Amino acid sequence: MLGGIMVVVGFIAILMIHEGGHLIAAKALGMKATKYFLGFGPTLWSFQRGETEYGIKAVPAGGYVRIIGMNPLEEVPPEDEDRTYRVKPFWQKSVVVMAGIATHFILAFILLWIANVVVGESDPDRPQLEVAHVVPETEDGSPTAAVIAGIEEGDRVVDVNGVSIATWDELTSVLRASPNEQIVLGVLRDGERLQLSAALTSRTDPATGEELGFLGVSPEFGKSRDNPILGIGRAAGDVVFFTRMSAMGIWGFVTNFNNFISAAFSNDDVLDDVRPVSVIGITQLGAASQRAGFNVTLGLIAYISVFVGMVNTIPLYPFDGGHFAVALYEKITGRQADVRKLIPVGAVVFFLMVVVGFLGIYFDIVRPIDLG
Repeated sequence: MLGGIMVVVGFIAILMIHEGGHLIAAKALGMKATKYFLGFGPTLWSFQRGETEYGIKAVPAGGYVRIIGMNPLEEVPPEDEDRTYRVKPFWQKSVVVMAGIATHFILAFILLWIANVVVGESDPDRPQLEVAHVVPETEDGSPTAAVIAGIEEGDRVVDVNGVSIATWDELTSVLRASPNEQIVLGVLRDGERLQLSAALTSRTDPATGEELGFLGVSPEFGKSRDNPILGIGRAAGDVVFFTRMSAMGIWGFVTNFNNFISAAFSNDDVLDDVRPVSVIGITQLGAASQRAGFNVTLGLIAYISVFVGMVNTIPLYPFDGGHFAVALYEKITGRQADVRKLIPVGAVVFFLMVVVGFLGIYFDIVRPIDLG
């Protein structure tokens, strides 16, 4: 469950860092930002610092920074007009708009570097004597020998039948050679030495037909970590890979939108390939990633960051890409865009986002992600 909580908290942090990018860029370029909020709707909590109000809204479905003059129709006091977004040159508008998007890729790079260099990934060639997982049931549904013996995750096996064990391979060799036998395991648990009696069951080796002893435990694995310098290249490559995958996912999302609607009323298998995911599904993915390793959880948060960043590049309101497209249009044509004509487009995009959000919740409840 910790992984699920981490991913949800990470998602909220992604939103806040995104808006922080806009805020810092706007203030650095002399624009007036009056609000910095997580969520929408009624204000739950806020405080004022300088000319900016910071706080949390009731519906945590995003965040926003209010920079005066981003809406050309907004009435601004004459004394603040020279600090509005709309009077600034194209390059400054571009920096403010793209700063939020840039944070997604920077954050993803940092998380991936930490995952690969600091945390490391499990190395299947380096099994340790600590028990990482206890198999709950045998193939016939009965408890495994490990469960009956009281073995717990985190136990370190130090001997079998009084004979010291130095490696996991030594342990598995003894277990495999003792089908249907009673053994005594010496384990260390929280610094205390315990003697646990286990009645091994047996499994048939599909390759040889030999009966092998089965306890029902799997090991912790040693960590393989990247060199800090070489890790920079790997993290950058992973960001590029996530960017490409996100672009493909967004395209698949657009081209399959009608299938999502039909899938809500049928058993259409379109969800096997691409589907909307709500916070429920994100939490489930986070919990599953925890079982694979902390580095995988960080990688998942990094992917979410890149995906949200790519969504924001879409050149439609209310995405950042829409604001950039308007600024670019004004730069090329020398004319101010009529945002009143863009309001219906923004309304349609917002409506579709709400529909996708509800579909994600529906699918995550009725047809949850198959996590194997």
